[in-house]
Amino acid sequence: MIREIYMPPSSKNVKLVNGLEFFDVVKSEIGKKIIGMDLVLEKMVVAILAQGHVLLEGMPGLAKTLLAFSMSECLDLNFKRIQFTPDLMPSDILGTQIYYQQTGEFKIKKGPLFAQVVLADEINRAPAKVQSALLEAMQEKQITLGDETFPLGNPFFVIATQNPIEQEGTFPLPEAQIDRFMLKILVDYPKFDEELLILQRLEQLEQQGDIRKIVDAQNLNELCALASKIHVEESIRKYIVDLAVATRVPNQFGLNSNFLEHGVSPRGTISLLKSSKALAFIRGRDFVLPQDVKEMVPSVFRHRMSLSFEAIAENLSADAILSQIMDKVSIS
Repeated sequence: MIREIYMPPSSKNVKLVNGLEFFDVVKSEIGKKIIGMDLVLEKMVVAILAQGHVLLEGMPGLAKTLLAFSMSECLDLNFKRIQFTPDLMPSDILGTQIYYQQTGEFKIKKGPLFAQVVLADEINRAPAKVQSALLEAMQEKQITLGDETFPLGNPFFVIATQNPIEQEGTFPLPEAQIDRFMLKILVDYPKFDEELLILQRLEQLEQQGDIRKIVDAQNLNELCALASKIHVEESIRKYIVDLAVATRVPNQFGLNSNFLEHGVSPRGTISLLKSSKALAFIRGRDFVLPQDVKEMVPSVFRHRMSLSFEAIAENLSADAILSQIMDKVSIS
């Protein structure tokens, strides 16, 4: 069974027994500021426990920025927000070398990417050169400036946002970069009852007390280590691989092979395994169920597949194709 974690008495007073209790506390604290985003919040916590980056896609005004900031507050992590614009330069996010004439030396001025949680707001508004500057940080968790390489903190998460509708003045993310995001989470409008509750509680939400810092970086790393040890049966590992293969050679599973230009990379397979473990962890289990895998497939795979013109012409989305794949692929 999952062992208990007790917070150091000198810093935190919340006892976290397992992933389920951890998620309940996080949801309760962030609920002080945000209403009606439980599914999005669950996927974000999964990504954090699986030590992956997140791409949030949704219309403006849906509290994506507030969610990212509230998460960093709750986890007591250093937070920096970068507003991506077409005139942004790589040095604006990485930092640069500054020459000091008095001493005749170059010194490093670190950029906002040197944080534990980095919000890359409207990431698709910056040109490819800036987006590619994130690659080393996201994959290697380090930044090279001049002749020096600086390790980033642990944990380190990039939470990026983008607008799915307005494409004027935007730059599509390079495939190499988009593959670095463990999850692509779709943020939809709140339901009627949720939006009504927002209006009813608007003054309370604005005056609500600060979000408690329930863990620190060390405690969070311990939780991530526990999530990584969740048991996975060999049959479920094979199921994960079959799902990935079905996006590459659909005809092997009786699916139309004309809808996909290319399928999911091995990095996607690894991300599905890690995120399924994390989901099982916050559901209070120490083993992965096939249902955990199925729930994570859309968020892990949707941005790693390239749809063909035929699929676009038939108005098929990546999620619709993934639904067909999950109907065809069975666990043995």
